[in-house]
Amino acid sequence: MLSRCLSSVGFRFGSKISGGNVYLLRAGSIGHSTGRSAQRILAYLPTTPTEGPSCQQLRDMASIKVRMEAANQALKEDKMMCYQCEQTRGGTGCTEIGICGKTPEVAALQDLLIYTVKGLGSLAHIARSSAGIEDQEVNTFINGAIFSTLTNVNFADDRFVEFVNDCRRLHAQLMAKLTAAGVTPPMSAAAVQPWFGSMPHPLEWNSQAVALGGVGDMIEIGHQTGIKARQEILGETLAGLQELLMYGLKGLAAYAHHAEALGHTDPTVYADVQESLHFLCSPAAADVGNVLDHCFKAGATNFRVMQMLSNAHTSTFGHPVPTPVSLNPVPGRAILVTGHDMHDLHMLLEQTAGKGINVYTHGEMLPAHGYPGLKKYPHLVGHYGGAWYRQKVDFADFPGAIAVTTNCVLDPLQAYKDNIFTINETGLAGVPHIRADGSGHKDFGPIIKRALELPGFSPQDVEKRPKKKDVTVGFGHNAVLSVAPQVVDAIQSGRLEHIFLVGGCDGSEPQRKYYSKLYQYMPTNTMVLTLGCGKFRIFDQDFGMLPGTNIPRLLDMGQCNDAYSALVVATELAKVFKTDVNSLPLSLDLSWFEQKAVAVLLTLLHLGVRNIRLGPRLPAFLTPEAVSVLVDKFNLIPANVADPAGDMKMMIQCK
Repeated sequence: MLSRCLSSVGFRFGSKISGGNVYLLRAGSIGHSTGRSAQRILAYLPTTPTEGPSCQQLRDMASIKVRMEAANQALKEDKMMCYQCEQTRGGTGCTEIGICGKTPEVAALQDLLIYTVKGLGSLAHIARSSAGIEDQEVNTFINGAIFSTLTNVNFADDRFVEFVNDCRRLHAQLMAKLTAAGVTPPMSAAAVQPWFGSMPHPLEWNSQAVALGGVGDMIEIGHQTGIKARQEILGETLAGLQELLMYGLKGLAAYAHHAEALGHTDPTVYADVQESLHFLCSPAAADVGNVLDHCFKAGATNFRVMQMLSNAHTSTFGHPVPTPVSLNPVPGRAILVTGHDMHDLHMLLEQTAGKGINVYTHGEMLPAHGYPGLKKYPHLVGHYGGAWYRQKVDFADFPGAIAVTTNCVLDPLQAYKDNIFTINETGLAGVPHIRADGSGHKDFGPIIKRALELPGFSPQDVEKRPKKKDVTVGFGHNAVLSVAPQVVDAIQSGRLEHIFLVGGCDGSEPQRKYYSKLYQYMPTNTMVLTLGCGKFRIFDQDFGMLPGTNIPRLLDMGQCNDAYSALVVATELAKVFKTDVNSLPLSLDLSWFEQKAVAVLLTLLHLGVRNIRLGPRLPAFLTPEAVSVLVDKFNLIPANVADPAGDMKMMIQCK
């Protein structure tokens, strides 16, 4: 009876009886893993119903326990895998939900987009190399789509559905051009699937007439395109080095997209990005040496991209000049601009002129105040708030409209969700998005309208706020090199012992206090160059002047986008002293967070810069074996976050 009873809930039994008890020997039809779970639950039961529950009760109990165990087992399975940023959970990878707030569904959509972009990039490379076909719409799309997958850029599922559909549309468009040119892509080679798991080669998948029913279908497919499949096939070291290349491409694509918005492009940059995407789809990417070579090549490309972006900014807005910036609000209606895009800020300043609205920068928009072409607007009145990760505090306290131009953005609180607008590749669920027209112009009317509806800062509010000191920005390479003779003289005379470049990204974890503490141990005859949002650890502190000069000891060189300026200063100083950068009294102690920082690191490695400290943790996608390669070749040093004084002592000794 018991056997019949339990077989009705999906199990078959053997006849082994011991001590008056029946032991379950094998699972029935409900599935392998659930069967094992049920074995653990039902392995020890009384042999007759008279000794325990009735047959019906046993069926109910067994069914409930099996379902509960199956549900618990499902909860243990990874819902996603993402380790592209520094704050990834546990230093290994986000598997339930992103630390950034990215859901497993959005993670799957981003994975699917990168997979489809690899296919489109591969086709674009083939079209260029075999038929000389250059499709500017494809070029622009690839960089923008890659940009959208950076950490803290886009959380809107509908935007990723749009990106994937556009990618497949452009793939078909480019395929038609190839066919018209008499070129047949090597689909037989594409059929070789080095590491795409259950998915075909992306070049092949993009070419298939697959009807995607909507976001649900895309999420299901996207789960098959993530990093886990590549790790299982390639091993964690090779898979991680491939991700290092992909993340570097994400950063340089973002920088290139910024430059393109200002009308500056370079055909070789598009070609390099697409050749790397093609490489990542090829069997050649199974070789560690090949992957590292492509990483350093991406670093070389990123150097050109950063130079192009610097020229785009300076040719449009002029070279930055040292400029004091107020951190105190003024009475009146207000708009807060966050992100990195100077072009958007300029358009907004143009459209708000004469409307009685004050414009404030936030986060990495602070360096905008140093550009003559932007600081000329009297209603660009100051800077509000700190680094990007504090935006939920800053935005909730801001009584105006908020414009998000690029990364970094967090899923908004309800307190200000009605006041925030996304632009470009950014996206937030349920938040209005401002699109560019065919000429690149953006109508910021909705943002202006919202700013006029909100109260702004009242005189009473301004009066009660604690007063803050101004900060100074605008020390780009042009400004710093203008005082280079004084710097050289100070080094030669011993008044300047050492220069520290301490910059990069900021974040919320406690270990980043290391970058604040470093400055407590710096001798007064040293200088500090900062860039990126890492500046917010010290940007409002008074470091005074370098002894015997009129040069401030603290010089902010701008956004992470402006890393080029720091490289120019270093290389020019090396020329003066007839040496290389590694022989200068210069130490780089860099914090990283997302993929733009990865691109900058690859550029530094391409230039042969050694002894770089990187923290607060090394990337999770680099295994110890991969790190050892970089340590051996470049003496890459993990920042000693537990002992900033020790790190400072070593840097003074150029170690």
